[in-house]
Amino acid sequence: MKLKTLAGAAVGAAALVFGIGPQGQIGIQQAVAQESVRPEVGKHLKDASALIKGGKYKEALAKVRDAEGVAGRTPAENNAIEGMRFSAAMGANDPDSMARAFEALKPKLGAAQQLQYMEAVGGTYLRAGNAPKALEWANKYFAAGGTSATMKTVQQQAQFKSGDMTAVLRDTLAEVQADEKAGKAPTQDKLNLLLYAAQKKGDGAAEALATEKLLNYYPRKELWAQILGSLPSKKGFSPRFGLDVYRLKLATGNMRGADDYMEMAQLAAQAGFPEEGKKIVEQGLAANVLGQGAEGARHKRLLDLMVKKIAEGKAAQAEAEKAANESKSGDELVKLGLAQVFGGDKTSGLKLVEAGVSKGNFKRADDTRLYQGLAYYSAGDASKAQGAWRAVKGTDGSGELARLWSIHARSKK
Repeated sequence: MKLKTLAGAAVGAAALVFGIGPQGQIGIQQAVAQESVRPEVGKHLKDASALIKGGKYKEALAKVRDAEGVAGRTPAENNAIEGMRFSAAMGANDPDSMARAFEALKPKLGAAQQLQYMEAVGGTYLRAGNAPKALEWANKYFAAGGTSATMKTVQQQAQFKSGDMTAVLRDTLAEVQADEKAGKAPTQDKLNLLLYAAQKKGDGAAEALATEKLLNYYPRKELWAQILGSLPSKKGFSPRFGLDVYRLKLATGNMRGADDYMEMAQLAAQAGFPEEGKKIVEQGLAANVLGQGAEGARHKRLLDLMVKKIAEGKAAQAEAEKAANESKSGDELVKLGLAQVFGGDKTSGLKLVEAGVSKGNFKRADDTRLYQGLAYYSAGDASKAQGAWRAVKGTDGSGELARLWSIHARSKK
């Protein structure tokens, strides 16, 4: 029996699993087309080929071993045996046998053929759950000059499953940057992988970058909900920013129900922003989220409380401004200005904010810049808001909130 016939059968069997045609390069037939295989070896390989075509891969491997048991095999027979072993092992999800076959066949294979074999071995190791081996073969493949996108996925998944988040982060970030340089939007899956790897590694800068890119390219309400929902539990995030998280939830359409509206309104009033609290309650009432059911009367009483607090604030405004101006810190001026912007007096409010920023001596400078940006944005000046938010560098939540506001503001242009 001619090896060409047997090798062709092996290639055809491989095609059933590997998804290539009988003329594809995953084979050795052309390299050894003129060599012969004795009948005592050929009969086992013929049976193996039939079993592969029938999907009986483990049985086919047994026949390959029968052929291997024939004494005095020639190099041509060994090549035919290894070619059939590779095809059967691929179907049997036996990457170790595939790797053994490949190493034996390698001298007969061209460079392109070797890459195809290596891709098959790496992919099978991954499917078999051996991530370290899959990664080893993926790295070999790329070191040999491979460029397959499928093998890049194998490499990334193997890195991920092996827990090598540094490599996942490095390679995924490089792909994202390459996509952007080529004028393409990175896929959402790629950006999600970047975000997950950054979170697992504890790389705050990479996490912020991934979040920003996800929200820039795929600004879905559900994504905002996911990011804002996890924000308060992040390491180092200060609980004093509870109201600020609600502000972003409200801005992105992620208030979950009456309790969210009620809590946010009360937090706003407690922070000295009853004008903001009144607007929150009014929005809840307009959306028929508040004012309904057994709690409806309580919701309306909260609105009345906000109106009362606004009146009290106006009565004490002159005295509050005097005290803020006399203070060594600009914090109170910024707070009073933001409250006025929420109340609709944008011009006077921004003057107070700017006076406070000019005075300086802040208790927390990043907080002040965050609220300066919020004042500008609420007053309709997104450009100045972006400038203020860019200056926020805090690691206690202020920096992240500023970045999220910046992304949201850009999406509303």
